Amino acid sequence: MPRDILVHIPCERPVRPMVDGAVSRAMARNARLQAVSVGYESANIGIPIGGGAAVAAVFELEHERAQQRADAALSVFEAEARNSGIDFSLRAVTGALHDAAAQVSAIARLADLTILLQPEYERDTFDNVLPVEVLFQCGGPVLFIPHTHKGPVGFKRIGIAWDGSRLAARAVRDSKPFLKDAKEISIISVDEPSKQENPSAADLATHLARRGLTAKVERASADDVDVQPTILSIAAATGLDLIVMGAYGHSRLQEWLLGGVTRGMLQSMTVPTLMSH
Repeated sequence: MPRDILVHIPCERPVRPMVDGAVSRAMARNARLQAVSVGYESANIGIPIGGGAAVAAVFELEHERAQQRADAALSVFEAEARNSGIDFSLRAVTGALHDAAAQVSAIARLADLTILLQPEYERDTFDNVLPVEVLFQCGGPVLFIPHTHKGPVGFKRIGIAWDGSRLAARAVRDSKPFLKDAKEISIISVDEPSKQENPSAADLATHLARRGLTAKVERASADDVDVQPTILSIAAATGLDLIVMGAYGHSRLQEWLLGGVTRGMLQSMTVPTLMSH
């Protein structure tokens, strides 16, 4: 069971989905919740004429403002956490985007679960970039909360997006604490694994059954570009409240290139989604 949970509280986006989702998970699992917020320091700062002390003062002011933004976001979380009676801690991080992402990712490596807000790619904000960076750098499971989500989260009907790959298997292992408490488990197979040596959805169902978990298989066919919409369609039809899936992507020139299904899910998720890389 996750006993140490890390949650990122955005300072440039709505905090309510994160506060409600993370606090409810900590209460349900009697877990310790560490909240981190990042005050981003912009590199595009006008340098005053005069140099020396004037330049230092500008950078110091930018740092102070970044700290204030992080502290303000954490104050919203703190009020809710105190009211709920959970064990929690606060940590404000300041710095440039990639430095801050590295810090948050390092903290997440000692967490059993990291909770992040779904990015909104149409909005130009650092808080949309950080979740993907942490997903691929933290080395553990990441629970994405949809930015439209309201209220607490509970996972009684779980769907596993299964393609027989290593990343899908990693996600299943990371999700077992959730699966044990689920009332219903669905294995979503959009076209069987293309490689015959990869385990099928039926193989996964057998594996889960040996651990006392009953799962039904939901099969569908779709073109590559329609895999992610098909998964969400099945999720809606079966009333899922959590999707489990592997996260595909690789780094090039300090930018993550996401797999098609991963990118589509981050853009369009309708229910909380547990991803593992």
